[in-house]
Amino acid sequence: MKPVGVVRKMDQLGRIVLPKSLRKRYGMNEGDPVEILVQGDHIILEKYRPRCSFCTNVEGVMEYKDRFICKSCIKEMENIYKHA
Repeated sequence: MKPVGVVRKMDQLGRIVLPKSLRKRYGMNEGDPVEILVQGDHIILEKYRPRCSFCTNVEGVMEYKDRFICKSCIKEMENIYKHA
């Protein structure tokens, strides 16, 4: 991804404001959860997407008993259960 080149100052509480154009581009709204990732010496902000508790996949994830699980892992568990 090519850097956008937006500079913002951090306030005394460590907050920054994401420009409206970026929020709109990535479908981020007030109250949406944002994930903060660290990769080497880079801090990455990402719109939060739940990940499977087993394989960390973000596709086809559903919540079950306060945990997230993907369809692939559900199928694997079904196969294990059938052969047990």
